[in-house]
Amino acid sequence: MNNIINHDDRPLAVHAEGLVKRFGKQRAVDGIDLSIPQGTVYGFLGPNGAGKTTTMKMLATLLKPDEGQAHIMGHDLLTEPNAVRRRVSLTGQFASVDEDLSGIENLILIARLMGYSRKDAKERAGELLDAFGLEEAAGRQAKKYSGGMRRRLDIAASMVVRPDLLFLDEPTTGLDPRSRNQIWAIVRALVSTGTTVLLTTQYLDEADQLADRIAVIDHGKIIAEGTSGELKASVGSGVLHVRLQDPATRAKAQKLLADTIGAPVHLSSDPAALSAQLTAQKKGTQALAALDANNIEVSEFSLGQPSLDEVFLTLTGKPTENDVQKDGAKS
Repeated sequence: MNNIINHDDRPLAVHAEGLVKRFGKQRAVDGIDLSIPQGTVYGFLGPNGAGKTTTMKMLATLLKPDEGQAHIMGHDLLTEPNAVRRRVSLTGQFASVDEDLSGIENLILIARLMGYSRKDAKERAGELLDAFGLEEAAGRQAKKYSGGMRRRLDIAASMVVRPDLLFLDEPTTGLDPRSRNQIWAIVRALVSTGTTVLLTTQYLDEADQLADRIAVIDHGKIIAEGTSGELKASVGSGVLHVRLQDPATRAKAQKLLADTIGAPVHLSSDPAALSAQLTAQKKGTQALAALDANNIEVSEFSLGQPSLDEVFLTLTGKPTENDVQKDGAKS
């Protein structure tokens, strides 16, 4: 048991205990507990294969847990799956709309399948296209939409009947900054109307921007949970960033800093940069003095609160997927 408790007086949208999912001998999800208050955004962070999407699919009734129990909006996940499905919606990592249909045709089709009359379906489609900034592209085939427009249409399709709980699985992966900001605005607007959002993301700044609470998951287990501020505080009092004058001195500087600080020193994709978590602020001053005493010149340094990226690296021992992609692009 992870012993996660409700930190909010509001009723719970999700309450899960000991969820387990096996694929053969692998425990993709290994005893996860969750308490998510209604009307909040809950962020799920973890490397690829950590169990984020599998957990989400179990909570959305797409996969049956092998062990454990959960209640979604007050309904038992195992004995009342149809009641759960009436209260939730899922937007996966890939667009689920028909690319050959126009934006408005996609939404009308879904509305009709959900029981709307022809007139009401058209009206609801128009409302959603307007709300998601797609009214000018209403008659255009979905395959001609940009990536950001397709994601907005996909989320709009999930909102034909407004769910009490919306699962968003990496909704902004691959989008440009402007499109990401548009999706963020949509998420905030949904929550302001009372919808609860469970969000998986590989972008730490996305969780920082949107999530009221965040769970870090690795190897199928929740290894840390809290607000962004709580998670940052949990890994130390600060972080030291150093950029060296000569990249050739980095290996020596890394060993020297590790000995002085008594903590691991991480290498950046920048060949002259490194960083380290500090257990006490005075360690930063001692580290800089040690570099100076050993004639290792520093061109830049900063001391501040850890970022969520640094929290993630400290907790999981690996960088975020986004950092891996950036480093790969530079190599």
